Amino acid sequence: MTELKQNSPAKDWLEAELADTLDEDYELEMSEPALSLEIAKIYKNAHPPSIDRMQYFRDLISLQSELIKLQSWVAYHKKKVVVVFEGRDSAGKGGVIKRITQRLNPRICRVVALPAPTEREKSQWYFQRYVPHLPAGGEIVLFDRSWYNRSGVERVMGFAESDQVEEFFRDVPEFERMLVRSGITLVKYWFSITDEEQQMRFLMRIHDPMKQWKLSPMDLQSRVRWEQYTKAKEETFARTNIPEAPWFIVEGNDKKRARLNCIDHLLQQVPYEEVPHEEITLPERVFNPEYERQTLPRELYVPAKY
Repeated sequence: MTELKQNSPAKDWLEAELADTLDEDYELEMSEPALSLEIAKIYKNAHPPSIDRMQYFRDLISLQSELIKLQSWVAYHKKKVVVVFEGRDSAGKGGVIKRITQRLNPRICRVVALPAPTEREKSQWYFQRYVPHLPAGGEIVLFDRSWYNRSGVERVMGFAESDQVEEFFRDVPEFERMLVRSGITLVKYWFSITDEEQQMRFLMRIHDPMKQWKLSPMDLQSRVRWEQYTKAKEETFARTNIPEAPWFIVEGNDKKRARLNCIDHLLQQVPYEEVPHEEITLPERVFNPEYERQTLPRELYVPAKY
């Protein structure tokens, strides 16, 4: 990670961004209900100290500035990047995706999180519903769960027959090789947490009205079927960890470290570099002395309540 020179303009920018980010973080903490805060205290006591808060934000913002360079390189050279995020429920996939996309252009970097398949989609070739979401030149696509639903939740929950799962295992290596041969950079992450950590995170969500929406019936079943998901993961790794698209495991018990480690690793998977930029200048405003701005009715304005 590139160190910023003392008293440089970049350092001033970093300090300003850090202040804004901390404000947002404080706001989220203050919004949590008292019960969730009590559980959070128990959670904190059960964990070793994480990264210093200020250092975490400094590192995160520095990595995000590198992601912007990566974005510019992808757009300039019309590259195609796909990142797959899989793993245990509540392991931190969403948090990492949020930090990756936070400062990027949504027209270049987009997230794909597909709902359950429709009856029509169930009758299609399995990979068909994912293909339309693949990137064109100059795009980055982050799959918040992907075609690996078949070897995970669909298999464990009984939504896919054993012959469908076996067909998936036969097809997916060649499907991913085709993606790579087409010029796509494919990176696959598996987020891993311990049994105890997942239980604690689920309890925090259950008792926090602002986070209960994160708990679906499938998530709750993942607690009951922990061992089945473990066996499914092990076979998935054994049969889909190919040289063209290997798996990378992110240890997620420490959320802050998981975010930093994943983003830093992702940056290492793409050989990006600085690209030419046209200097941006603000044009002069056109002023028409004959134009008179009209007064709009007050009812059009949002009331100034705060």
